[in-house]
Amino acid sequence: MEKGKVVSLEDRIPKLKQQRRRKANKRLIILLFFFFLLIGCIIYFQSPLSHIKNIEVSGNELYSTDEIKKISGLTRKTNLWKVDKKGTVTRIKKLPEINSATIRVKFPNSVTIKVTEHKRIAYIGHNGSFSAVLENGEILPKMKRGTIPVNAPILIDFKEGKVLKEMIVGLEQLPVGIVNSISEIHYTPKDTDKYRVTLYMNDGFQVVATLRNFSEKMSHYPSIISQLNPNVKGIIDLEVGSYFKAFQQEGAEKVEKEGEG
Repeated sequence: MEKGKVVSLEDRIPKLKQQRRRKANKRLIILLFFFFLLIGCIIYFQSPLSHIKNIEVSGNELYSTDEIKKISGLTRKTNLWKVDKKGTVTRIKKLPEINSATIRVKFPNSVTIKVTEHKRIAYIGHNGSFSAVLENGEILPKMKRGTIPVNAPILIDFKEGKVLKEMIVGLEQLPVGIVNSISEIHYTPKDTDKYRVTLYMNDGFQVVATLRNFSEKMSHYPSIISQLNPNVKGIIDLEVGSYFKAFQQEGAEKVEKEGEG
């Protein structure tokens, strides 16, 4: 070796000690960081800082936000990281008009509850009071007397069973605009057709139909009334073909459906 490049052991020892000290300091800093981080986490989880501060509810129309919060069981004393999502969803779905629910935890201290409600497809009348009928066929308890049903027709003389299910299916398959034009639906069976119904429309017309092809026939209602004189009210018979008979008229007039010759 060249004499100028030879490094003595005495010269190298201080450098080695300095490198070791730096490594030891790094390890100490890392250990202290994780130690204080652990202490901070323990303090956070044991303090009110980890409690829920805000509960957001969305998707609810039939139930109030306060009702959803109450049945969820979540409060400002609930630890954000101990939220039982499955249990909370189960409690919320006990409400008869709730179809599904999802829970999300949002850092630092918020929880969001998103619900999907069953649609009220109709109402059943009970001597001045009403019960909502859901899209899944369930009939809710009677509403408070004096409560007026909105955005759905009233069913008269219907009971739980196959006929009611057929009625619900028929209404679900109709466009919303046509459903909203129906005021009442009376169950009016006869010997030859136990699925016969009579509809009272908001525009003053009556419709006689059968549930066997209810949605198919009623889907033509807008085109049928467009051919009639709005000042002459009467009965539109959709059981066989499409016929109109004015309330003061003897005979019946056939009404062509849109698309027919």
